[in-house]
Order: sequence, then C-alpha cells, then structure tokens
Amino acid sequence: MRTHYFPFTIAFADTDAGGIVYHARYIEIAERARMAWQKSFGPLDQEIGFIVRSLSAKYMQPLFLGDDFIVETVATDVGNVSLSVEQKFVKDGEICAILNFKIGAVGMDRKPRKIPSEWAEFF
Repeated sequence: MRTHYFPFTIAFADTDAGGIVYHARYIEIAERARMAWQKSFGPLDQEIGFIVRSLSAKYMQPLFLGDDFIVETVATDVGNVSLSVEQKFVKDGEICAILNFKIGAVGMDRKPRKIPSEWAEFF
C-alpha cells in the first residue's frame, strides 16, 4: 500500500483559546489530506464519491498553533465498495494522532458503487 504525505501548518482557526488544536479539526484536516491523496492518482471520477461510514481517533499528544506536521495517509484494506484508511499526524517523527476511517464508494444516486479497478490497484 502506498503512503501519501500531506504537509500542514496549524493556524489560529485550528486552535482553541489556549492555542491547542481543537479535536474536531483533526477530522477536517484528515479530509483535506484524503482529498489530496485521491487527486494524486488522477482526475476524480465525478460519477463516484466516497462517504465516511465510521471513524475512530486516538490522540497521543497535542498539536499547537504554528506547528508544522505531515498527515500520512494509507489504505489498510480495500474491498469491492469500501476501504479502510489510516491517517497519522506526524510532527518531528512523533505520532500525535491516528485517525482510522471506513469509507464507502457511492454513485450520484448515493447507492454503493464498485471501486474502479485502477483505483483499487493504486490503493
């Protein structure tokens, strides 16, 4: 499985009054990283989208205002219509958080769709 690296810097909008990243912002940053990951293997198919079915988050150490870090995204399991994705937030070689998502492929009608074979190979 290939790992995608997404650099990010924490801004004021990402933090609470104490300058610590608000826990829900990790989910939004992870979404941006997943979108960049999807775009890295070619144009996005407008007939197929991905929706989050479930997610879990484990926070090990906080990120703060001004921190630079990398979100490492990798598919850990690929099925016919869904895949599991792990995203690690890594700062200076240390893991700050790990988010695990189960996402499903759907068509414009919001019904499950088979993941295209070329995408499955990329994952």
